[in-house]
Amino acid sequence: MTMFTEPEPLNDAELDRLEDFLKSCKGGKAMNVEQLDGFFAALIAGPETVMPSEYSPEVFGGEMSDVCELSRPEEANEIFGLLIRHWNTIAGALFNREVYVPLLLEDENGVAHGNDWARGFVRGMHMRHDGWAELVNDEENDGCLIPMMMLYHEHDEDPKMRPKPIAPEKREDIIVHMAAGLVGAYRYFRRHQEASTGSTFAPESGRPTSKVGRNDPCPCGSGKKYKKCCGGATVN
Repeated sequence: MTMFTEPEPLNDAELDRLEDFLKSCKGGKAMNVEQLDGFFAALIAGPETVMPSEYSPEVFGGEMSDVCELSRPEEANEIFGLLIRHWNTIAGALFNREVYVPLLLEDENGVAHGNDWARGFVRGMHMRHDGWAELVNDEENDGCLIPMMMLYHEHDEDPKMRPKPIAPEKREDIIVHMAAGLVGAYRYFRRHQEASTGSTFAPESGRPTSKVGRNDPCPCGSGKKYKKCCGGATVN
């Protein structure tokens, strides 16, 4: 099988840059990097390709051109470059049959809770709800999603949806199983794709390129050319 060469993962400074940009988006609906990581993981593992023009409003909390103030014309390309590298890091690990370790933020006590990752993952599932329903309703394979659902519902407003209180050592175990569950979901959908097409799976054909041309459609999903949208933003 041809292996997919993983790009260099984002370093701490680049993750901080991405996190700061997302925090600056208007409306307070943009994801943080932990939610983004879970969201991308679900999109990559899931049953169908989801293109940037469709998922970017979920990431930014709206159309990039509406909710993001760009300090310079090149900033949109910089941010999309970081997003694409992070996407490819996750996709490369899964394609090469490796376990991808979720990117989790720590609280003031140095504890990673994983709730935001699970929330991001479920948001990714909702983008292809019908396809994911096939796995959710598969009694032999749906167990791979249990760790995500436990952390997603941990603080649910409905007490009936909440799991039993999660002890610290149990949380660590759930997070480990969440990483394994991601691999399980990815392989589940790839097997089904192989069965339907009669071929072995290949790298994500819908993966975007790392450079957006000025005459290309803007990745923010506005439908305008990049130079007429985010690529032509006025420097503040």
